[in-house]
Order: sequence, then C-alpha cells, then structure tokens
Amino acid sequence: MNKTRKPKLPGIYSFLDKRFSIFYGSQIEILKKLHLKILLKDIENPYLLRVKNEVFVSDLIRSMLDVHLSPLQDDFFDDLLKGLAIFICEKVYGGKKSSAEGIDLEFVKDNIHCIVAIKSGPNWGNSQQIIKMKDNFRKVKRILRTSNSKINVQAINGCCYGRDNKSDKGDYFKYCGQRFWELISGNENLYTEIIEPLGHNARERNEEFVIAYAQIINKFTLDFMNEFCIDGKVNWKKLVRFNSGKEKFERNK
Repeated sequence: MNKTRKPKLPGIYSFLDKRFSIFYGSQIEILKKLHLKILLKDIENPYLLRVKNEVFVSDLIRSMLDVHLSPLQDDFFDDLLKGLAIFICEKVYGGKKSSAEGIDLEFVKDNIHCIVAIKSGPNWGNSQQIIKMKDNFRKVKRILRTSNSKINVQAINGCCYGRDNKSDKGDYFKYCGQRFWELISGNENLYTEIIEPLGHNARERNEEFVIAYAQIINKFTLDFMNEFCIDGKVNWKKLVRFNSGKEKFERNK
C-alpha cells in the first residue's frame, strides 16, 4: 500500500484563529451599524417574501438579515480557504503567495514549478473568465522561461471543494477537492482533516457574534412590529411601498 506522507502543520490553529477573529469582529461591527430601514431598502424581492408567507416577524427579520450578511460571509470563506491553502503549501513545499496577476500560489514540487489560480468550487467562472485565467497562465510561463528556458512550469486551477474528473484541460490542469489539497500538501486525507481545526476555531469565535446577532433580530422584530404590522399581522402593502414606492415613505401611512 502506498502510504501518503502526512506533513505536520504547526500554527494552523493560530492561523485560523486570527482570521476568524477579524471576520467575526467585522460582522459584529456591521450589525452594530445596521438599521432596520437599511435592511428593508435592500430587499431584492419583497414579493417573494410575501409568497413565502412569512407569518412570524422574527423569522422574516432573520431571513432578510441572513441575505444581507451572506455575500460578506461567502467572500470571507472563499478568502479563508485560499489563504489556508497557501499557508499549508508554504509549510510543506516552501510555497509562496504569487505577485503575478491572476496567480495565487507558486511552489516547486518534484522539479515542477507550479503556478496555481485558486478558486472555491469547480463551477467558478464563465467562458470569458476561463479565457482570462489561461491568458494569465501563458504570461507567467513566458516570464519564468525568460530567465530559465529549461524550467518545467505547470499551470493549475485549484478548487477547494467539489470534483472534476477530467484534470487535464490542455493548457492547464484542474484539481478539485481532495486532489487539490493533496497536491499542495502531499496528504491525500487533508481535505477532511482540515474540518476539525476549521470547526474548532469557528466555535471559539462564534459566541460573541451569536449574541450580537440575536440582539439585532430582537430589536428589529420590535421595530418592525411597531412600523409595519397591524394587530400583529404584517402590512405587506406598506412594506412594499417602503421598499419599492417612487414617493418618499411616510411614517404611519
């Protein structure tokens, strides 16, 4: 049996703790500065909320708040996984964050100079974005070969999760999920092993955020009841007027 080397990764908990601390701190600051009417103005489709028939105001507020926070959370976790991959590769293969346009990571493995564009999942871009990535790969290959014509350069699109069973794309290789994490670490099980430190550090930093999150839901629920409810029922016409009406919203209209 071929036993894959499992590298020691000192500092991974500290690395994640710093980033979760920054993330949850920023989320709490966003909650502190948020006002109910900002949240209501940002509703993309108030009619969809009505179709979903949200009858509990607290559930309605939670739904809107989650939509408001979701893009920031998605961006954070994409950046977190990318940063974690670079961190691990640095520890194992001496990899480094690349300064080249569109390239996130460079490292040498088995005498191959790997240039990696890291994405979250396999379905990350449209055709124009793929063309741009391939163009970036060509530029970096040309620059590297200017100083060393014999260098073996391999362009890689690494995806932190998912799968793509056709790795060879002609101009580059695409490694997803387990294949990607094994490539940058030499450990075929790393893609599951990182779950534990990710979960541990998220729990450590999540408690303060949950308190702030619950506080804002309770506050906004009360404010919404006073402004947009009649006898405990949501006044949907008033809510839609506030979100989409051409005239300035008037209180108690």
